[in-house]
Amino acid sequence: MKDPYEILGVARSASAEDLQKAYRKLAKKLHPDLNPGNAEAEEKFKEIAGAYDLVGDAEKRKRFDSGEIDASGAERPRQNYYKDYASSEQDHPYADNSGFADFMDSEDAFAELLRRSARAQANRRGHDLEFRLPIEFVESIAGANKRLTLPDGSTLDVTIPPGIVEGQVLRLRGKGAPGSGKGGFGDALIEVEIRPDRAFTREGDDIYLELPVSLPEAVLGARIKVPTPTGAVTMTVPKGSNTGTILRLRGKGAPSHAGGHGDQFVKLKVMLPRVPNPELEAFVSGWDSGKAYNPREEAAS
Repeated sequence: MKDPYEILGVARSASAEDLQKAYRKLAKKLHPDLNPGNAEAEEKFKEIAGAYDLVGDAEKRKRFDSGEIDASGAERPRQNYYKDYASSEQDHPYADNSGFADFMDSEDAFAELLRRSARAQANRRGHDLEFRLPIEFVESIAGANKRLTLPDGSTLDVTIPPGIVEGQVLRLRGKGAPGSGKGGFGDALIEVEIRPDRAFTREGDDIYLELPVSLPEAVLGARIKVPTPTGAVTMTVPKGSNTGTILRLRGKGAPSHAGGHGDQFVKLKVMLPRVPNPELEAFVSGWDSGKAYNPREEAAS
């Protein structure tokens, strides 16, 4: 363990007044309330508080200087380390709030700040931890159970609620960093990233899909299978459908916060065979009324 005099930056011959001045100077610089979110400053503050608790007390200082106790306050020759206190019902010496005592009689603003926070420091809640979780589009609509692997190799099981949107944050209570004393664990904050889908897009609670259909299906009409994020359904293609025709599948969109679901809109795209078809070519060649139809006439007018 570090020498408490070294931690406070004073010589072993320093007076009690010099010790107090050194401690006050460091405490004002490193106090957690003045360095929110700075874990390094918080650890250094605990270190100087423990050091001053030891040598700022005349009796403890005398015993330390004579070698009766070590830098943790433990009786020699037994060497006690932090792990010896981890499961103890007694507080760790560094968690002792007596280091604040010299501030308690002062009326300045900083002393009042320490007075209010001394107890809170001993039972500080753990920090929240932030993670990013990529999911598939269909999982965002239907919901899913995912397992997130953390940097330290541990895992978190995450339930994705149906209808979640890009950037939404899920809070897993008590799955963050450990706190001190009775402060408890922080939370894990999971930001959801939805991967783009080759077929589906979403606008609000509605889902959009472009679906290829054959020429006979478009001309004669048909009953065809249509994919949705929750599974395929059967849809009727009306006779005479065309590229750009939009059909609605009610209730097949994303879950709505107000209850129910949005709709899925299917935009048809008429596709000819990839390989030239002599039979189709012969039909079109003899289709005189078809040749007379000009689909660009309305667009030009």
